[in-house]
Amino acid sequence: MFRRPCALSWLRKETEILQNNTDAEVNGMRKNRKFWAALIIFSLTGQIAWVVENMYFNVFIYKMFHASAADIALMVTASSAAATLTTILIGALSDRIGKRKIFMCAGYIAWGVSIIAFALIRADVISAVFGSAVSAASVGITLVIILDCVMTFFGSTANDAAYNAWLTDSTDPGNRGAAEGINSMMPLISILAVFGGFMGFDLDRASSWTTIYCVIGGLVLAIGILGFFLVEEAPAQQPDSLGYLATILYGFRPDVVRKNVILYLSMAAFMIFNISIQIYMPYLIIYYEQTLGMADYVLIMAPAILLAAAVTFFFGRLVDRKGFRRTVLPAMGMLGAGFLLLWLVPAKIPAEGMAMKIPVFIGSLLMMSGYLSGMAAFGTQLRNYTPERMAGRFQGLRILSQVLIPGIIGPQIGAWVLRDAPVIENSDGTTSFLPGAEIFLAALIALGIAAAAVAARLLRTRKK
Repeated sequence: MFRRPCALSWLRKETEILQNNTDAEVNGMRKNRKFWAALIIFSLTGQIAWVVENMYFNVFIYKMFHASAADIALMVTASSAAATLTTILIGALSDRIGKRKIFMCAGYIAWGVSIIAFALIRADVISAVFGSAVSAASVGITLVIILDCVMTFFGSTANDAAYNAWLTDSTDPGNRGAAEGINSMMPLISILAVFGGFMGFDLDRASSWTTIYCVIGGLVLAIGILGFFLVEEAPAQQPDSLGYLATILYGFRPDVVRKNVILYLSMAAFMIFNISIQIYMPYLIIYYEQTLGMADYVLIMAPAILLAAAVTFFFGRLVDRKGFRRTVLPAMGMLGAGFLLLWLVPAKIPAEGMAMKIPVFIGSLLMMSGYLSGMAAFGTQLRNYTPERMAGRFQGLRILSQVLIPGIIGPQIGAWVLRDAPVIENSDGTTSFLPGAEIFLAALIALGIAAAAVAARLLRTRKK
């Protein structure tokens, strides 16, 4: 009895959104320049910081402290839990107060300071503080995990909770897909910026990491200060009349779930989609550099990143015009094709030199294009179905499906897949593991589950 009106309401909502997009497209593009500048600057800077955490903290503890796959999985899991809890608490608080800007700007300043603090986590500093009797490697890994959680608290306050709620409040169905397309481009642009910036550093040297953390942290801190002059508060909203605890728990209430079935079903599919990403992402750079021996992976990946960014930009506009139902499966198809190619070459289809690099380039292009296009489609869907004036309290639920559950399940699946990974001996006598292409097969299987669930839902909706 419940499914039919749910399906019909989805169709009505999708039709209404597409009609609004057509009527409001020109008006939506008239957002003032300060808005678009703030969107680009805050999104890009935040993503640069997240890329350093998500893709290079793993490399940092792998190279500096010889971390295992289990250590990396633990770090990702702890950080995911910190991000989700922070977003739930701060998102509800920003709804309660009715302000976003102060959390964004002050949060970015504190975020930058916490990143700079990583410059102090060095083997020589640890030995000087704790003495030579203590293993610098084990202490270093522990400190990185703890400080990562602290940094994540500030980053999630500023970006996951405040910035995302501000973006939802500041857009409407006529420009939300375009804004989400730009927002979804930024992870790729930030990867390109980080890859290019890191080319000048020897990541086997502790001094390189010290410089990196000081530069990235200083940038984030400076943007936080700039935000006080650049960011315009989202359209005025009344402070939340609910109590703080009631606001925190609002999205978990059964009656709220029943009123927003499509939103929660979309979050469930989004969760499985992100599990597939977290299976391979913590090990991606290590796989390119160590397993494939691609010391020049930055030069190979840069063109793929630029092309994927362009695809994502135009895909966001396509989501505005065609809607979620017609765009999400093609995005997942691109991602799946990338996983398949990266699993096959060179693990199953042996190749060397350019014969290996070309398929890896194509597979990476498809993977990144599909990933970010899927993020744009899901992101627009979640924003469109988020109840009006309640963006803050629902950001925690979004992070639950995007970060926490995928951050717990995905890396653990990856670590299990890599349990028998080959081991190499380092110059100092320690050992390190080599991730294999099996992580892409596991990611493909998880993505297939998500695609099947979305396809089944779309088919059921069309029939009704």
